[in-house]
Amino acid sequence: MKKFWIISIGATMMAGMLSCNKVRRSPGRVYMPDMAYSRALETYSSTEGLQKEGVNYTAMPVTGTIARGDMAAYELKNDSAGYAASKNIINPLPPLDAKKFIEAARLYLVNCGICHGTKLDGNGPLWNGGKGPFPAAPRNLLTDPVVVNMAEGTMFHSVTYGRNTMGAYASQLSTEQRWMIIHYIKEKQASIVAAPAAVADSAAAKKPK
Repeated sequence: MKKFWIISIGATMMAGMLSCNKVRRSPGRVYMPDMAYSRALETYSSTEGLQKEGVNYTAMPVTGTIARGDMAAYELKNDSAGYAASKNIINPLPPLDAKKFIEAARLYLVNCGICHGTKLDGNGPLWNGGKGPFPAAPRNLLTDPVVVNMAEGTMFHSVTYGRNTMGAYASQLSTEQRWMIIHYIKEKQASIVAAPAAVADSAAAKKPK
């Protein structure tokens, strides 16, 4: 009996050693092999190369999907009709409170300040008074009549799809973040207009009657 157990244990160990000397290349029979053995994709791999291999991957979300917690998608198309109709779109967000204003300022500096400047004067690092790589100065968001008189919806449309030499920011900023930046810019514009009026009122109040 003792010899039997010794032989059994030895045979088991031998079988185990033999089974470990080969690499299994086949997944075997799996009901859904693509789910059990998913194909690894490189982050920056070519989608065209993947399609040639039969992998349907476009790196784009399904049309009509909305990110969790984001606002409804912007419906106007990136064409002349959409641009013209954008002037009728009203900013759906309420005025920025102190906390939101600080966040909107941060988002502006990260995404817009490099071109339009930290002071919104169009003198960002890429222009730098004509010393930067840009051949022409970006628009001054505080005094340029085109921007000052631009409707919020048109400004949002331009930020979403890009306009002239400015690129699109729909992939970098959520719908809510883009509207926050529009609020921030418009509030800055309003402060520039209000400042001279406040000075004039103060001077008028000091005049002797």
